[in-house]
Amino acid sequence: MSVLKPGQNCMGIYEADSTGVLVDACDYYRAFYHTALSAQSYLLLAGWQFDSEVKLLRGKEEAAAGEVRFLQFLNALCQANPALQIYILAWDFSAVFSLEREWFQNIIFNWSGNERIHFRFDSVHAYGATHHQKFVIADGVLAYAGGMDICSSRWDDRRHMRENPLRVDVDGTRYGSYHDIQTYHTGEVVGVLFELFRQRWSDSGGAPLKLPQVGALTPQVPVNAFILPAGRVALSLTVAPAPQTTQRKVSEIRRLFVDAIMSAEHLVYLENQYFSSQAIYWTLVARMTLPDRPRLQIVMMLPDRLPLTEELFLGLPQMKMIRSLQLVAEKTGHQLSVYSSAEMDHGNRKMTFIHSKLLAIDDRFLTIGSANATNRSMGLDTELNLSWEATGPEDPLVPAIRRLRGSLLAEHAGLAGSDEEEKFAEVENLTRHLECMADDHEARLCRYQADPTLEKSDWPDALEPIARVVDPEQPIDNEFLFESISKSELGSFAKGIFKLSQMMIGL
Repeated sequence: MSVLKPGQNCMGIYEADSTGVLVDACDYYRAFYHTALSAQSYLLLAGWQFDSEVKLLRGKEEAAAGEVRFLQFLNALCQANPALQIYILAWDFSAVFSLEREWFQNIIFNWSGNERIHFRFDSVHAYGATHHQKFVIADGVLAYAGGMDICSSRWDDRRHMRENPLRVDVDGTRYGSYHDIQTYHTGEVVGVLFELFRQRWSDSGGAPLKLPQVGALTPQVPVNAFILPAGRVALSLTVAPAPQTTQRKVSEIRRLFVDAIMSAEHLVYLENQYFSSQAIYWTLVARMTLPDRPRLQIVMMLPDRLPLTEELFLGLPQMKMIRSLQLVAEKTGHQLSVYSSAEMDHGNRKMTFIHSKLLAIDDRFLTIGSANATNRSMGLDTELNLSWEATGPEDPLVPAIRRLRGSLLAEHAGLAGSDEEEKFAEVENLTRHLECMADDHEARLCRYQADPTLEKSDWPDALEPIARVVDPEQPIDNEFLFESISKSELGSFAKGIFKLSQMMIGL
């Protein structure tokens, strides 16, 4: 039975001349650099965050290239090509993120950039939401979409070395290893993404797009891409209605996750930055408790530590859900394993941060995009996912998805590109193989471990009402607040705020 259902869990299924996956920012930033270098007419970029100084190439590639800093590179493109227009649409971020963002970007991009670089902040969304879509369109013929932003502290290669002299921001700040995934597309689907950008640009208050038609680049398959032999790709959205627009509520990604997991016969593989979605949790419970369905191997890759505030409001629900799912799996005969990726550094785990958003089912269905496994991504934030589905067991897409999944697991184990990748691609006894890897305390693949300090504290109960506001599945307003926090919970709500304030004072 097909997972993809246009009008229900996707907006449509569209023709793709070429489509595939790029793993980690080293390969994606390189692909974007060369695509932009070849663009003749226009570049459209939508994202959660952009930084003007991030380097697109590193090491020998940087030395052999010209300007590689993001904004200066775009300036050079415009100077070399008088016909090129560049439109950048960035989420107008909350004050919560102000310390993590480059300030005065309107001035930096619109005043220090070329006059044909048009930068806009987009704040037209439901109250409490974010614009979280990340996609790029070049000349209307090539697009990239997924979980990657072009910003600081994201570049890394698939080795995820403990120390990498190239993993440094322009101000000299070193940062930890980082894993993410992006997709590329040519064909009809690019036009659909163009219309999505055009509508968002207009809704944000931008003037109608006036794009030159002076030719188009010839799409090239990016270096190191995982090519997916599929002629069609589906687009799914999450959008909450905003008062300033006529946009209706869209929960296609939520339905997509539910339908995909319920269809699973053998294997569910999830990579995500978070796991706090009630919809995904209850779907896994429902699938595991069906008595007449085959037993599953459920494998999750998550970061085992989040930034402190995220750990409190998203890590704690995640901890509870994983514990509960493990109990359900034990009682029903399924195998559920949750892992992180880290290296030992003088007795301490040095984590690779998992930022990817991927779900694969039985190696016959794959979705990648911007949507986290959170309540927000299922109903509130503006999200975009791309999906592929095999037509049957003989479809060449099946071994292609299997190869990608095996390569990802090998990467998390520190064995990407080795002969060991084939073992990770096998479905039979996959969990047993992963558990053997995790038993080796020197191995990079390790079992997910919740923070024991938080787990043993009384914070989970105290912070639960606040977590409902931080990670809701619908727009936040007064009615929502009173529905989410009952009179009997107001004491816990106050207690949580008090504990949070104490913690912040002590930082």
